[in-house]
Amino acid sequence: MTSLVSTEIEWPSLSEILGVLTLQSGFNTTVVMIGVTLLGIAAGVIGTFAVLRKRALMGDALSHASLPGIATAFLVAVALGVQGRSLSVLLLGATISGILGVLVVHFVSRHTRLPEDAAIGAVLSVFFGAGFVLLSIIQYLGTGDQGGISKFIYGQTAAMSVSDAAIIGLVAIIVTGATAGLFKEFRLVCFDPDFAETQSWPVAAIDLMIMALVVVVTVIGLQAVGLILIVALVIIPAAAARFWSERLWVMTLLAAVIGGASGYLGAAASALFPSFPAGGVIVLVAGFFFMVSLLFAPARGVVAAGLRHLMLRVEIGSQHVLRALYEAEETGRVGAGGDIAISELGEARRWSAAWFQFLLRWLSGRSQIERRAERIALTEFGRHEAYRVTRNHRLWEQFLITYADLAPSHVDRSADYVEHVLSPEMVAELERELAEAGTLPRPAAMPASAHPIAAGKVAEGRAS
Repeated sequence: MTSLVSTEIEWPSLSEILGVLTLQSGFNTTVVMIGVTLLGIAAGVIGTFAVLRKRALMGDALSHASLPGIATAFLVAVALGVQGRSLSVLLLGATISGILGVLVVHFVSRHTRLPEDAAIGAVLSVFFGAGFVLLSIIQYLGTGDQGGISKFIYGQTAAMSVSDAAIIGLVAIIVTGATAGLFKEFRLVCFDPDFAETQSWPVAAIDLMIMALVVVVTVIGLQAVGLILIVALVIIPAAAARFWSERLWVMTLLAAVIGGASGYLGAAASALFPSFPAGGVIVLVAGFFFMVSLLFAPARGVVAAGLRHLMLRVEIGSQHVLRALYEAEETGRVGAGGDIAISELGEARRWSAAWFQFLLRWLSGRSQIERRAERIALTEFGRHEAYRVTRNHRLWEQFLITYADLAPSHVDRSADYVEHVLSPEMVAELERELAEAGTLPRPAAMPASAHPIAAGKVAEGRAS
């Protein structure tokens, strides 16, 4: 019987956490944190335009396409008697291979009938397969120099030196500066490439410039997070920032902040938990920012959208109840006190009992109806709103009958949806058109029972 050996995680103290976060936990840790933070900023900035240009998968292709370049650069260096594991030599090979992969995708998608995603998939697979074959050859060279080459696949953040961090910082400045200088051109190509072509803008050249900057960031980030995960650092911050703003400059700034924060916090977490790989932790932190953005962004987040949908459903449902009460008054189905049995109203509309009771509580809380035991009646404020909704419903019904030549039995359902979104200007236009056609529907004016409404009570009801 085998026993499972459990390894307990040693949790850091508060002083250790503060020491790492304030860059006071050692020189090497500080260098790594600064380097990956700058890498995250650069990846977030250029990743914004890669995502908006729908080139996210292109980043994946070029990261995988860099592997045969790394292996080839090592083999060439060994053949020439140069140090094979020289970082500058390996990154040069990765750059050339990545650019070649992008050009191949660009050529295949433009000059064949294959769609771009198929071209990306083919290049990604072929180049990555070629890289693995070359890596297997390197392992049998016996030069003693091949150790560590495979680290480029998964990253080796802890091995980052001061010169590596300086190079990443220089690349971040170049990428950010180039993006700022070509911001107008990048924005035009991302949002309206057809218009850019009609205005004689070099769309293909601008596209290649965006991808060239992505190549630079991808290659420089190979040692930090590896060729498999670097694409996540390019895509995720920009995708997360997209949830927070519709303005491009704000999105770009947010992507840079999220990318930098992902690198900083991920490297800090890896320093506090040495058994966790830094590259994977960095991507997980970026994924956390993405999930927070996906769920809680005020404009485009899932929670905010769900709340807006729920409030819209409640508003539509409550207006349907008001219209039903108004129509009951019109047809004389109410009692002497202007009220109607709750059960009678609910059965007529076939609402679910729980939803109907919720809508009644909602309307009662807004002072639009009053409950009298098991009966309900419109308040003055509620009658005013009920009149407006009923009026809009019948205006749209009559408009469809008069101008769309639809049968009266086919327009009620359409009006049920449209009556809630008619603006005052559209209502006035409908009234004018139908008055000229002599088909203005009832009620043409506020009924005597609801007019005039005391201005104070209307204001009080709206405030509640």
